[in-house]
Amino acid sequence: MSRPAEAGRVRRRIERFTRAERWVHRVTATLMLTLMATGAVLYLPSLSVWIGHRPAVALIHLYSGFALPIPMAAGLFSRAYRADVRRLSRHTDVDREWLRNRAWREDRARELTLPVGKFNAGQKLNASFQCGAILVMVGTGTLMWFPHLVGVSARTGATFVHDWLALAIGFVVIGHVWFALNDRQARIGMRTGWVTRGWAEREHPAWAAELAAEEGSEDDAPGSDALSEAEDRAARGEAGTRDRVEGRAVHQARAWDR
Repeated sequence: MSRPAEAGRVRRRIERFTRAERWVHRVTATLMLTLMATGAVLYLPSLSVWIGHRPAVALIHLYSGFALPIPMAAGLFSRAYRADVRRLSRHTDVDREWLRNRAWREDRARELTLPVGKFNAGQKLNASFQCGAILVMVGTGTLMWFPHLVGVSARTGATFVHDWLALAIGFVVIGHVWFALNDRQARIGMRTGWVTRGWAEREHPAWAAELAAEEGSEDDAPGSDALSEAEDRAARGEAGTRDRVEGRAVHQARAWDR
């Protein structure tokens, strides 16, 4: 495949998530689903009787809960992950307009011509809720597992918050999965890291424009291939000049010998 054709093929796709970001999402999702499953077994007597092994299930639930913040903390070593955290924590007028006009409905954001960035307002709210909920669940779960740390009233309050927040998390996760199932490109982006440029321009036009501007500035700068070619030409020119000078010197020496 020629270089222009290959470049055109690559530029039709945009990198949405790096490998580090995808692994953070996968590990966090695995731990979250494990917690939901084990929590249901511990909370519902019918499931507890059917599954059995309650102490083992409780230990799995405990260690999964303590491990839940670790992937997100490890992701901070990635520059791309930190950049996306800043994007998710920054709420703009476009986000408020997105929520006010119910732009989560299909094609609604495009009808309103909202310049949505890399993440829409719904994704930002989901990320904020999940991060806060994880911290609260870890805190309340710790008080429930180590009852000697606080009094009875504090343990009762922690249990109440833990149970109801777990139910809220379950509904939010179901909504998150539902939206993902209805957006094939979003699923591909999280699985492979790449999305089509057309999808980005439709669903996240401000982000697509930002990337196009960055690519344009890179194209204007001299590329490494052009520099290498110029250096090769210069080297060949120097070598040719040196050969001509040495040739003339040899010719003159032979003439003097005669």
